[in-house]
Amino acid sequence: MKMKNKARLICQVSAAAALVLAGNAMADEAFSSDSKWMTGDWGGERTRLIEQGIDIKMDYVGEVGANLHGGFNDDKTARYADQFGLGAALDLQKLLGWDNTQAKIQLTNRNGENISNDRIGDPRAGTLSSSQEVFGRGHMVRLTQLWIQHQFFDNKLDVKAGYFGEGEDFNTFPCEFQNLAFCGSQVGNWATNIWYNWPVMQAAIRVKYNINDELYAQIGAYNQNTSQLEHGNGFKLSGSGTNGTVLPVELVWSPKVNNLPGEYRVGYYKSTSDANDVREDDNGQDAATTGNPLRVHDSKHGYWFVAQQQLTSHNGDASRGLNIAANATFHDKDTNFIDNYQSLMFVYKGPFDARPKDDVGIGFARIHVNDDVKKNAELTNAANGVSDFDNPLFSPIRETEYNYEINYGFHVTNWLTVRPNLQYVTHPGGVDEVDNALVAGLKIQSVF
Repeated sequence: MKMKNKARLICQVSAAAALVLAGNAMADEAFSSDSKWMTGDWGGERTRLIEQGIDIKMDYVGEVGANLHGGFNDDKTARYADQFGLGAALDLQKLLGWDNTQAKIQLTNRNGENISNDRIGDPRAGTLSSSQEVFGRGHMVRLTQLWIQHQFFDNKLDVKAGYFGEGEDFNTFPCEFQNLAFCGSQVGNWATNIWYNWPVMQAAIRVKYNINDELYAQIGAYNQNTSQLEHGNGFKLSGSGTNGTVLPVELVWSPKVNNLPGEYRVGYYKSTSDANDVREDDNGQDAATTGNPLRVHDSKHGYWFVAQQQLTSHNGDASRGLNIAANATFHDKDTNFIDNYQSLMFVYKGPFDARPKDDVGIGFARIHVNDDVKKNAELTNAANGVSDFDNPLFSPIRETEYNYEINYGFHVTNWLTVRPNLQYVTHPGGVDEVDNALVAGLKIQSVF
């Protein structure tokens, strides 16, 4: 009897285990809404690879922008831009026995067109932000990440070296909007020609020291090389064409406020590369009037503030609730086209019980053009004898652009989010003569 009971118990446990495994297998099948990946777990092989230290990364972002009203050219159309990503995160402790060591390799490919440059903005001036943040940096495959990272002294000291961009570690910010003014590291959007955001890589090293569980400080050195932007240089690893070095420093505090997470960043950057003055020649006179070359400065600099804080939970569920975020960057007035930028965003995660993983967001951004840039354009127009805005030789006067976005993120599956949005752009390109524009957007984010 005992043997029969034991055999019966074993059969019952086996059957239950089989049911659980079958449920997991179904959840991990391709296109399952419960799977983390669209292509599923590859029959369990993907999980086995992760356990061995190899996490395959495949993703896609696609964005539609359509000019519904206003802008420079009100001939209505829609534009599509996208990005494919393929890479691997490596745990070298599991793979090679190297304690506290990780590595990453990432390729990206961007394609498509942007609605902002010739429909929303005057082509002579463009826009300051972009209604499709994924557009830019050429239609080509790029090596975006190739780095190794190691922690020392019980994880107090963290060193990362290789090829990557500043925005991975400094002035970092999520991308839950489609308009560029609310997405990713903002310093790179306004620090002209020195700080390159994703997908452009730079030879770099970053050193971080964890002061305590909530506070760390970090410093980096990034090769500043404008040739990295050129078509065909997506895999360039040599230092030829180097202009200088970008040196960012940052202090990051991650407290709990009412037991809800927050993150606060303050940082400063300096570029050691020569930079042209935006207005004056070597004699301190207006270059647009004298015709002399612009004065050359031996560096440029700026600083930033970032604040992110969850304000509420939803019926005690901390994965849902209201979040607030703010960004501000300030740049060298002698050399930088944009001298300051600010934004404010609200995101509510899990607004409806029936849709607990959805989110709704609203954002406001202000981008201010350096007053010397405005003055320079006025002097250029006077020197050319042009005063009519419609004259092709007229240099548009740029001041301040405002961007607004409201969106709703449908968490369709664990691997697919679809985010329709409406954007409103006031004074596109900072040009008062260009009509305010209403843009309809659609952002698709998928993990393969």
